[in-house]
Amino acid sequence: MFNLTRRVFGIGLLAATVALSFGAAAQELTQLNIGYQKTGLPVIARQQQVIEKALADKGVAVKWVEFTAGPPLVEALNVGAIDVGWTGDAPPIFGQSAGANIVYAAALPSNGDGEAIFVKPASPVQSVADLKGKRIGVGKGTSAHNLLVAALEKAGIAFDQITPVYLSPADAAAAFASDQIDAWAVWDPFFAIAETRYQPRVLARSSEVLKVNTYFLANKDFAKACPEIITTAISALGEAAKWADQNRDNVAEALHEVTGVPLDAQTIAANRTKFGIFPITDEIVASQQATADRFYKLGLIPKAVRISDAVWTAPGN
Repeated sequence: MFNLTRRVFGIGLLAATVALSFGAAAQELTQLNIGYQKTGLPVIARQQQVIEKALADKGVAVKWVEFTAGPPLVEALNVGAIDVGWTGDAPPIFGQSAGANIVYAAALPSNGDGEAIFVKPASPVQSVADLKGKRIGVGKGTSAHNLLVAALEKAGIAFDQITPVYLSPADAAAAFASDQIDAWAVWDPFFAIAETRYQPRVLARSSEVLKVNTYFLANKDFAKACPEIITTAISALGEAAKWADQNRDNVAEALHEVTGVPLDAQTIAANRTKFGIFPITDEIVASQQATADRFYKLGLIPKAVRISDAVWTAPGN
C-alpha cells in the first residue's frame, strides 16, 4: 500500500479530503474530489465547470486537486484523499500491482503525439538505438516510462542497457537543462514546454510506438458507494470533450487559464490533443494487460496483475 507523503499533499489537504466516509450513501456526499494534471480533458472540464453544473442539483460541490504526474495521483486515490482522477496507462498498473484500492471507470485517448523521448539538438544521439548506455530521465510508473520501455524494445535495446533516472517532471526539466541526463521521456505540457525552449530532436512519440489509452480512475470503495456520481462525472466529461472539439481555437487559452502553463506551450499541446471519453472495451483491457505483462517481465512491478479485476462496471451495465 502506498503512503501519502507531505511532499505530495499538505496535512490540511489530507485532513480535509480523507474526512469523507465511503460507507455513506451517495446522497450524503457533499464534495467530489477530483485529481487532474496540467493538460487534457479534465482541465477543460474544470474550466467549463461542467461537472460542477451536473452535480449542483445533487448538492455536491467539486474540489480539484492538481498533480504533476500519475503515480502520486494513484497514491491519493488509494488512500481516499481524492475520489476520482485521470492518469496515463502505466500508473494504474503500478498501483494495482502494489495493491492500490482503485478501479478503471472509463477510457480516454492516448497521450499520442503529446508524449515523447527527446534530446537536445546538439546531442550525438540520433535514434532510440543510440540511447544504449545513456542516462534517460523519466517518471517511474508513468506513461512515459511505458513509452521508454516499448521504444527500447522496438529498437532491440534491453532496458538494462540504459540508465533510467527516475525523476518528477520538474526535477527532470532541471536535469535536462543542466545536461545531467542525456534524454528525457515525458508528456505534455512538459514536452511542449521543452519544445519551446530547446527545439529538441524527437526520437520517438507514443503515437508511433504504442496503442494505449489514458484512464479515468476511481477509488474502489467510492465507486461502490457512489456509482451515480461517477456516471454523472463521466457524462459531464463527455460534454467537455464535445466543447473542446467544437472550440479548438479556445482550448489552449482554457488550458492556460487553469494551469498557468505558458500559452505558447499549451497551444502546442492543445493542437495535438485528442478529446473524448468512452467505455472500457475488451480490446482496451487486452492492450492494458499487454503493458502490465511487459512491466512484470522486466521486474518493474512486484507482482503480475489481471487488469479485468480492476475494471468498474456501472450498475445496470
